[in-house]
Amino acid sequence: MYTFGLAGFPVGHSLSPWIHGQLMKQTGVEGDYQLFEIKPEDFDEQISEMKNRDLDGFNVTVPYKEKIIPHLDGVDASAAQLGAVNTVKRTSEGWIGYNTDGTGFLHSLQARFPDLFEQEINVLLLGSGGAARGIFDALMKQAEVQVDVANRTLSRAESMIAETGGAGIARAVSFDEAEQAAGEYDLIIQTTTVGMSPNEDTSILSLQNLKEGTVVSDIVYRPVMTTFLKEAEQKGARLHFGHEMLLQQAVYAFQIWTDLEPEARPLLEKFERKLKGE
Repeated sequence: MYTFGLAGFPVGHSLSPWIHGQLMKQTGVEGDYQLFEIKPEDFDEQISEMKNRDLDGFNVTVPYKEKIIPHLDGVDASAAQLGAVNTVKRTSEGWIGYNTDGTGFLHSLQARFPDLFEQEINVLLLGSGGAARGIFDALMKQAEVQVDVANRTLSRAESMIAETGGAGIARAVSFDEAEQAAGEYDLIIQTTTVGMSPNEDTSILSLQNLKEGTVVSDIVYRPVMTTFLKEAEQKGARLHFGHEMLLQQAVYAFQIWTDLEPEARPLLEKFERKLKGE
């Protein structure tokens, strides 16, 4: 029987127990998934206690994806490059950290739009936080992409580009520049918390200049249809939703823990209904 969990603050709203419960049912394994809400002032002590529990692995969410690293016995190459961990596994070599955000995002995007990377595309990435770093790293592994990173503080975007191997390939732009050039992009990815419930009426920038057929993605999953995506839909965009990334990155974490290969696609409709409270 497996025992997994999630460390973060806050985590009471998390749907990870539901997701991993569904993955266990699909693969026929027994186990449970617990929430560990850890206040910042208690982090070091409680993480040490978690590592001494009978856990097979655990996820890490905000604000601890970077802070967890010194507490681990090792990290894989991708997580080390990103400087962020969202999945931890107990191994014979100790607790090892991984990052499934970028891979989860990219595979969920390719599952919905398999034609997207068949030719060179221009990408606009909005934000430069932890999720953006993972997604940017995954995009850089695609041969035919040109990526612009927009952030309110240009220096943060420039640092992310340099630290994740995009120097000389990607460039940092302002939000004003991104708005004006929106019609030049084939893929636009919103990686910040802007538009997340309860601030559902906010949007990170205007898509007034968006061209029809552009793929627009928002990693916010509550609400499913953000204000940003609503505007994109009105402009004739093809939409990619945050819950698709969330589900796919959970699938990869589950694979790391169990060496089993569940499928995200059969759970998407059921997951969307749950998010909508149906």
